[in-house]
Amino acid sequence: MRWIIALDNGLARLSYLCGWIASAAFLLMVFNILYDVIARYAFNDVSIGMQEMEWHLYAVVFLLGIPYAMRTDGHVRVDVLYDRWEDPMKAWVNIIGALILVLPFAFLIIYYGYSYTMEAYELGEGSGDPGGLPYRWIIKSLMPISGVFLATSGLGMVTQGIRVLKLGESYTSDKSQGGLA
Repeated sequence: MRWIIALDNGLARLSYLCGWIASAAFLLMVFNILYDVIARYAFNDVSIGMQEMEWHLYAVVFLLGIPYAMRTDGHVRVDVLYDRWEDPMKAWVNIIGALILVLPFAFLIIYYGYSYTMEAYELGEGSGDPGGLPYRWIIKSLMPISGVFLATSGLGMVTQGIRVLKLGESYTSDKSQGGLA
């Protein structure tokens, strides 16, 4: 069972990396918006590229924040029921939910996101606005990449569940520890 622990810890590190990148992108987005507001209202200067960068950074926050939220158990579910269950029942719900819902959904994101990204790359897609950002395929490539990280988080839900069922570990209420005590 050591391999399960090693695999689970490795998957957790990938999810935490996603959370770190999402946090850094959020800070950059805040500074970007601050710059944009000051430039617009203090200097009457508008940058289309900076405005587009806002939604690019928001995409990074959202798409990489999801795998982190799943790993730290910060996602939305019916907690009214889940919180009352014992750890083995929670483990089964997490394992079945990951195998039936999360992993197939992640593979759909990877499959369709890849073709979407390749189409943007082949067309040389950029902003339609003057002064906008070129190379739109770069931000679109985040879709299949986030699908990969979503799949790793789903697999992490499975390995966490196995640790609870086989090793007798328990889920913790401290979300920052990744879900296991």
